[in-house]
This record gives sequence, C-alpha cells and structure tokens, in this order.
Amino acid sequence: MSDALWQAYQVQGATGGKLTGGDWSGNGLSIDTRTLQPGDIFVALEAERDGHNFVPQAFEKGAAAAIVTREIAGGPCLIVNDTLRAVEAMARTARDRSFAPLIGVTGSAGKTTTKEMLRACLEPMGEVHAAEKSFNNHIGVPLTLAELPPSADVGVFEMGMNHAGEIRALTSLVQPHIALITTIAAAHLEFLGSMEAIADAKAEIAEGLRRGGAMIIPGESRYAERLEQRCREAGVTEILRFGEGAFESRLNKIDLQNAYSDVDADILGEAVSFRLHVAGPHHVRNAAAALTAAKLAGLSAKDAAAALEQFRPGAGRGEDRKLTIDGKTVLVLDESYNANPASMEAALSVLSEKKGGRRIAILGEMKELGPTSPDLHAGLAPKAAVSADIVHTAGADMAHLRDALPAAKRGSHAETAQGLLQPLLDDLHEGDTVLFKGSNASRVGALVEAFLKVGTTV
Repeated sequence: MSDALWQAYQVQGATGGKLTGGDWSGNGLSIDTRTLQPGDIFVALEAERDGHNFVPQAFEKGAAAAIVTREIAGGPCLIVNDTLRAVEAMARTARDRSFAPLIGVTGSAGKTTTKEMLRACLEPMGEVHAAEKSFNNHIGVPLTLAELPPSADVGVFEMGMNHAGEIRALTSLVQPHIALITTIAAAHLEFLGSMEAIADAKAEIAEGLRRGGAMIIPGESRYAERLEQRCREAGVTEILRFGEGAFESRLNKIDLQNAYSDVDADILGEAVSFRLHVAGPHHVRNAAAALTAAKLAGLSAKDAAAALEQFRPGAGRGEDRKLTIDGKTVLVLDESYNANPASMEAALSVLSEKKGGRRIAILGEMKELGPTSPDLHAGLAPKAAVSADIVHTAGADMAHLRDALPAAKRGSHAETAQGLLQPLLDDLHEGDTVLFKGSNASRVGALVEAFLKVGTTV
C-alpha cells in the first residue's frame, strides 16, 4: 500500500470528505469509465452527463473508490460537496508534497507538442510527470496535478484557455517554477476580441509563478514587449526570450529537411547541435523553448538536446507517413489537430518545403475567430497559393479562402471535411504530398483516419 499514489486517509485529509466502505488506496484518477484502469479512483463529475450514473460501472471495472456527492453502492466512496473542488484540493496537496520543479506551458499553438518535447528532453532528470493527452483545461490540469507522484523528478503542465482569467486560475493551482509561452496568434478571437487581449490572457501564466521563478517568452513575437511588461507587473524578474535573434536562447542555424530539421542553437549560453524529427520552423522554435526550460530545471542543454532527438510528433501534430493507395505512393502530412491562422500558415510552410510530386492541401475551417473570421480565412490565400498546387477546402468560412485563390489552385469544396474524401481519392497522383489541417470542430482528423484506412502504410 505504501507505493500507492493516494491512500484513503490522505484523500480524506485533502478534501475534508466522508469515507464510507472501508480502507483503500488508489494509483490514479479517472473521470471516464471507458479509459479507467483497475486501481483508479473514479471521480463522478457533474457536467453534461452526471458521472454518478457511471459509478457502478467504474466499480465493475476495478475502481479502488469513487469520489461522489452521495453514497453509491458497489464499493468504497468519499462523499464531498463538489467533486471537481475535491480534485482541486487533491491537486494542491500533491503539489505541496512534491519537491520536483514544475513547468507550465501555454500559448496560442504548439502547447501539446512543446509539452511532449519537454517530456523527451527532461528524461535524463529521471521520472517525468506529464499528462498523456491535452489535459489543459479546468478539469484536465487539476487531474494531472492530483496525479503528480511524490517520486516525480519534474512535472510538466499544459494550460489552455478560451476566455480571460482561465489561465490565471490554472497557474495559481500549479504554481510553476518555470513557465513558457510558445506563441501569440489569432486563436479564440471570438471570446477575447483582440490580439492584445490574447497576449494578456496568455501572460496570466506569470501570475502563478513561484518567487524567483522564470518566464520564457517568444522573442520574435510582435507582442514580446507586451508579454514582458505583463510578466514584470506580475512580479517576475527573470524573463528570457527564445527565437532567431539576439535572445537568451537563440537559433543560429536551421537546416530544414523533408522529415526533420538539423539545428545549431545557443541555449542560455550553451552551444548545442541536434536533429529534431519533425519538419517546420515553428517546431524548431518550440524545441528552443523546451530546451530553455530544461536547462532552467537543472539539465545541461547538451543532455537535453541529446534526449530531444528521441522526440517524435504525435498524430495530428506534424506526423507524416507514406501510404500506398491503388499502387500510388503518397506522403501524408497530418497537422489535423486544431488550427488558427498562425498554425495554418506554419503547416503550409512545411508543405511548401516538400519535394517531389504535387503538394495538396486539405483545409478545414478555423473556429472561434469571431466577426473577423471571413477575412482571416481569406487572408491565408496568398500563403496557400504559393505552398500548394491544389487546395481543397471544407466548411463555410473556408469558402472565403477558396474564393481568394487563383482559379488554377482551387480544388473541391465541401460543407464538411468528410465530403473531400472521394474528390481527393479520385485525383491522387504518384508522389503527392497531402497536408491535412483544420480545427478540431472541422473534423479534418476524422478525414485523415478515413484516408489512411483506404491505403496501406509503407
């Protein structure tokens, strides 16, 4: 029992809840019975679906206990007034009993990729704690922090938002020693109203930094000065910049290849050279930010860079693969996990560097851009035109981009991403590179899955 993540008495002490059903210990937390593992503590959240309805199923699948607001038969329970507040209380306890440096990550794009880069480059430190998925909201961050084991040597926490004040709450909970902002871009304009407001909302992460903590910001951002000002207003004195310029962490040379980038950099005064196994300058910048955080956490930049060479992009985040369909070999560039104008432009830049056959772009619309959405979509047309030979589009707002393209570049348009599958298959040529990019709500990711099922991975 001593190796368990949580003992019953510890959870009771953290939450002030009432224990029923005997003693227990738990190895993790779960809010979804579909992914629950035996020994997990099931948390019955009350959201669109009431988690209490799934407690019996959780016990059947081997849950050690359930955190609930009312007693439910089938296994041990901890009864509390509010189950999410209980997880937050556990998160604070987990944080306070840990001696590990904690790193917070936010930004308009690249958060999850940077978190995974950190997972890779921090490996020489020992046990790295980070969420397996994009658990970056008011539920995911407390869950990830509550699962921080006392044995962890370092923790990484991704923080997202779509309204002002949300990152303030998350960073206040985590209280990171180091925080970084990947980039500022036109994401969630519908809710925030301006780019300046987006920068201010991202800079909230500095408000939770521990005394003496360090902020890492994108030096090439047009909002870098604003970010630094907001950080100083939050009491942060160590503010470090990264990018291609005279910054504390600077990228000196980037050799972009089809599937990787060779990089020479200076990370806080330490020269390093490494190969990053994902294409695109935006990924290289994320790597510079991750290496900066790793060095601040106690690693040498050389050791962190060597470990970073083990990093591989996840599905929807720059992963590429060769596929054979009807005897034709094509390259799939999967950037389908979410999109805003900056990440869309970055993905198109990667496509433009692909050599060989035709370059095909499959673009789903970008969401949460507010009244400027038509103009922001149309504004990507020049980049799409020089990056792709054919551009297929899906969704009402993407029609504005299509209309702004030269006629020779216009492919098919569909109301939904799935409607592009057959036109794409009908016009596939040997050696094509096919980029998939769009917001999650555009369902471009599902289109990628359907496309992959048609062919055979080489």
